[in-house]
Amino acid sequence: MSFVHLHLHTQYSILDGAASVQKLIDKAIAYGHPAISITDHGNMFGVKEFFTYIKKYNKSDKAKETGRAIKPIIGCEVYVAKADRKLKDKDHKGYYHLILLAKNMNGYHNLMRLVSLGHIEGYYYKPRIDHELLAKYHEDLICCSACIAGEVPRLILEGDISKAEEAVKWHRKLFGEDYYLEVQLHKTEVPGQSLEVYERQSVVNEHIFRIAEKYGIKVVATNDVHFADKEDGPAHDRLICLTTNADYNDPDRLRYTQQEYFKSEAEMAALFPDHPEAIANTLEVAGKVEYYDIDSGHILPIFPIPEEFPNSDDYLRHLTYKGAEKRYPEMTDDVRERIDFELETIKRMGFPDYFLIVQDFIKGARNMGVSVGPGRGSAAGSAVAYCLGITNVDPIKYQLLFERFLNPDRISMPDIDIDFDDDGRYKVFRYVEEKYGKDHISHVVTFGTMAAKSAIKDIARIHQLPLAESNRLAKLVPDKPFDVVETVEKDVEEDDPQHPGEKRTVRKTVKETKSKKPTLANCVRYLDEFKAEMNNPDPLVRDTLKYAVQLEGTVRQTGVHACALIIGRDNLTKYIPISIAQDKDTGEDVWVSQYEGSFIEEVGMLKMDFLGLKTLSIIKECLSNIKKSKGIEFDIEQIPIDDEETYRLYSRGDTTSVFQFESPGMKKWLKELVPNRFEDLIAMNALYRPGPMDYIPSFVARKHGREPISYDLPDMEEFLQDTYGVTVYQEQVMLLSQKLAGFTKGQADKLRKAMGKKQIAVMNELYGLFISGGTAKGHPEETLNKIWKDWEKFAQYAFNKSHATCYAWVSYQTAYLKAHYPAEFQAANLSKQLGNIDEIKKIMEDCKLSRIPVLGPDINESETRFTVNKDGAVRFGLGGVKGFGEKAVEMILKERENGAFKDIYDFMERIPRGILNRKTFEYLLLSGTFDSLGINRAQYLVPSGKDECFIDSLLKYADLYKRGEEANIGSIFGDSDEIKPMRPPVPAMPRDTNEDYFRNMEKELVGMYLSSHPLDRYAFEVRQFASHNLGEIDRLVEDSRNDPKIEGKDVSVAGYVTSFTGMVSSASNKPWCKFVIEDFDGSKEFALFGKEYEAFASKVQLHNTVLIEGVIAPRYYVNPKDPKAQKPENTFKIKKISLLGNVSEERVKSLMLEVATDMITPEFRKELVSVLKKHKGKNRLSLKLVDRESKFMVDFFSKKYTVSVDMFLLEELRKMSVPYNVIV
Repeated sequence: MSFVHLHLHTQYSILDGAASVQKLIDKAIAYGHPAISITDHGNMFGVKEFFTYIKKYNKSDKAKETGRAIKPIIGCEVYVAKADRKLKDKDHKGYYHLILLAKNMNGYHNLMRLVSLGHIEGYYYKPRIDHELLAKYHEDLICCSACIAGEVPRLILEGDISKAEEAVKWHRKLFGEDYYLEVQLHKTEVPGQSLEVYERQSVVNEHIFRIAEKYGIKVVATNDVHFADKEDGPAHDRLICLTTNADYNDPDRLRYTQQEYFKSEAEMAALFPDHPEAIANTLEVAGKVEYYDIDSGHILPIFPIPEEFPNSDDYLRHLTYKGAEKRYPEMTDDVRERIDFELETIKRMGFPDYFLIVQDFIKGARNMGVSVGPGRGSAAGSAVAYCLGITNVDPIKYQLLFERFLNPDRISMPDIDIDFDDDGRYKVFRYVEEKYGKDHISHVVTFGTMAAKSAIKDIARIHQLPLAESNRLAKLVPDKPFDVVETVEKDVEEDDPQHPGEKRTVRKTVKETKSKKPTLANCVRYLDEFKAEMNNPDPLVRDTLKYAVQLEGTVRQTGVHACALIIGRDNLTKYIPISIAQDKDTGEDVWVSQYEGSFIEEVGMLKMDFLGLKTLSIIKECLSNIKKSKGIEFDIEQIPIDDEETYRLYSRGDTTSVFQFESPGMKKWLKELVPNRFEDLIAMNALYRPGPMDYIPSFVARKHGREPISYDLPDMEEFLQDTYGVTVYQEQVMLLSQKLAGFTKGQADKLRKAMGKKQIAVMNELYGLFISGGTAKGHPEETLNKIWKDWEKFAQYAFNKSHATCYAWVSYQTAYLKAHYPAEFQAANLSKQLGNIDEIKKIMEDCKLSRIPVLGPDINESETRFTVNKDGAVRFGLGGVKGFGEKAVEMILKERENGAFKDIYDFMERIPRGILNRKTFEYLLLSGTFDSLGINRAQYLVPSGKDECFIDSLLKYADLYKRGEEANIGSIFGDSDEIKPMRPPVPAMPRDTNEDYFRNMEKELVGMYLSSHPLDRYAFEVRQFASHNLGEIDRLVEDSRNDPKIEGKDVSVAGYVTSFTGMVSSASNKPWCKFVIEDFDGSKEFALFGKEYEAFASKVQLHNTVLIEGVIAPRYYVNPKDPKAQKPENTFKIKKISLLGNVSEERVKSLMLEVATDMITPEFRKELVSVLKKHKGKNRLSLKLVDRESKFMVDFFSKKYTVSVDMFLLEELRKMSVPYNVIV
């Protein structure tokens, strides 16, 4: 072959290139091209992926069979400023394109410097370099003059041929024989596409060939590739519409020619039949490029050590043993041996600086008051890390393995991920930046791609498809992975008919349910509804889906990884290309790598993940709350591991807001497990995941003796006894392989990895070692085979015990705080959800269940965050009120430092103008924030003078007051009351108040009913007719499993309907509904189907108050005589729903009043009659007259009065000291 593409854009020329790196390289391989370049616009985002894919291919069997490797040519189409790159104004916005290709490693480093400096120093709309930088970093770079946007072509088109020649001479002088002039020719074959490009290229090419001959410069033909296949042109055309924000039918939009695809040598030769040398010269360029490897060994930063230590190894040993004195006061030989083994391994692998760097910034974080997690991942298996304070869980005590973290048989970069409280994480970033220097630090790039739904909406928008139709098509894409049934060939184990008692493996066609990601390609393949739309009679719909499918997954934008940070030995532009982004907290420019995180280690860089863990912030704030409310301080790391109250909390499933133990399923298993030791929590943290979850029932049954604990071999008990004989952790497999078969630590880790990743070849190799090693230790081969098969089944699910232990400890800390300091804990949780009203609602529900009083927001007591007062109640934070901005809260609290607000007028006069608008004011008053100022919420909404309501009068008053203050500054009348505006009078309390409106608004704004509850007015009916509260139903259902007396139990609950959703069953086409009701303690969802729906759906509409009566019974009927029928689980089955308010009328037979004769006075009689008239209803009234002296009594029914028995009547009777009895 005699042609190589030297000008090629991948999808990393963002929203311009439309082909993946892989697709373009595969195309070059298929054409037999000896090399391929990558020259994305102004960046090297795709270079590492490009290089890695080619490197892998060149090592493949296919490359070896054909004898044809392909050479990667790393390059970039840079933007060159017309003047100084540092001039950033509209007069210096212009730039030229230029192709640069790296000949060797030095050229690659120079290219990285140029591209990086374009971003760091020259970014102005585009990352621009200039002639100064080219002159400085041109060595070992090949330069081509680029497309018609290049300097030379642009000057030719402007008619300034002499300047064009000057530019040619400048580049030739700089690059010498490595400077090439470039020609392209794109004659469109698609009507409506750009003919102008071809005409301009023709003009440029004519001059290029002449100039080349004049100055003895070689010409190369390129195709400015932007997509892989000719058929991809229309999709690329639509991508350009997205880039330019233009409609597809816009006649003036930017159009390519659709000739910018990956052409074959023959196609390229046909473009320049008179200049075959332009084709051949591309091979010459490729020949100048050496094979070089951009991957590198580890280039770790060198940690500065004190002078008295000769090297990092010695200093690390010193710090480790210094820490060991605290961690292990009684140093045993086993501990010393473990530490020495780890230190030797770290030394041999060359990682002492890594550990020194990590311990240093963790120490720095703690000194700054930043909370640090106990560890995460396999790093917790290192005793050295534990002694250095990097982790905070004892790996020896919990049998955590160092080799799970660093395999002594295989050198690979350690991976220590650190959790910090998410409020303090950026302080640690700054610490590292200051320690090593800004140019040694970089964040890591991420790439956002076109997702399925957004691809549909984007293409629909440029096609001008109606929005409703666009939304309809997007909704066809499932939100989550979906299951499909596929027919597959599979090896199946079955009984061997020819050898009874034995098994055989046969190949069968079976149907399997598989989960598929909701990509457009999968939708087209598996979903009939989507397939139908691909054949929709409307061509606009068909085209929208067609091109959305083609463009899905295309890189759309760059981002910054939230946690990752690269720390370099020197200026990072020596090792990786750098771009810039804006720090969202400070607004400053920060460095960002152009290679994504998965590639960073391969080029030798140290990448650390500084993770923000919200739970650490909650713990930190809770400890602060405890100190403020109770004056108690303690170290959360020193709490007792055997606290009974904490385990009781776990055992009753009271784990809302308890880290990683919050889900309903986890709560259910905790109640069954009844954990009473830390090892139980570690195991549950590891088991409660898809796959291993199937082992939980056995784990629970073994703990409680319902299932025997057995071991295949007695030697296994040592490592399985903590988990009741169930293999839960990867570490158990590793330890057992060493004990049973004599595996080395490295082999044990190799086994763990092979089983987890299903590496069949490696597993087969290790299987032989396991059997031979095990039999040599005297174990039966049959038993070893069983153990191996068990491991094969479970090891792919087995969890990392190091990680489970660390996170179980964080969980235990949150549970301890919730058990002993519930109000302070919930205040911290609520504060962490400021601005997230839905999460606040969930936590408030938990507060109700825990009987933690929550006081509403108060203008004179509330802080920004939730606090705990001296009485142990949680005071709502102003920052938690929905719709109330951070700035407004800050200004109110600042003004409150000058004294509490005396009344609403004082508040309006003191708050700066512009802080409160009508909506904000309304939110504050409806949330109850102003209640303590003495005006009822309803009064604020009463008309006031000419204003719609008192709110408007107050806002006008405040504005006039502030204007007057501003106008009178310096005036001799400045302090006079005479010139101040009149305070608007407070309207009288309205006769009729819609209490439901105020209650519902309060809940909407603060997450729960605080001042009153919709059930308050029905308190009598709730007490009289509801046998249980809502929170007890699930417990009764669960208890009924073990207590047969509960089955058949009648249960009634009362509540207020907070949510109602009516639906139609897709299976039966019949209506059904689900609804949520709330009582004083919590809420619960119910559903109605069939006859129950017809009978009761009208009664559970939104905001109704209802009594629900039901029974604890099996979910569905099964024939008790059927021996195969399994008894279904119990549930709460609804029998009747009634509206509160009607219940007492229907069920109260009468109200009996007991009146002593000496109570009867004219005033008493008048008051009693008034009360009875006020509460007129349908319930019969009886009176018992009692003479206290003689004890004589007379009973009779009132013919004149019937009453409505409710809490309001009964309350008035109590106030009158009239004893009563409700007869039902």
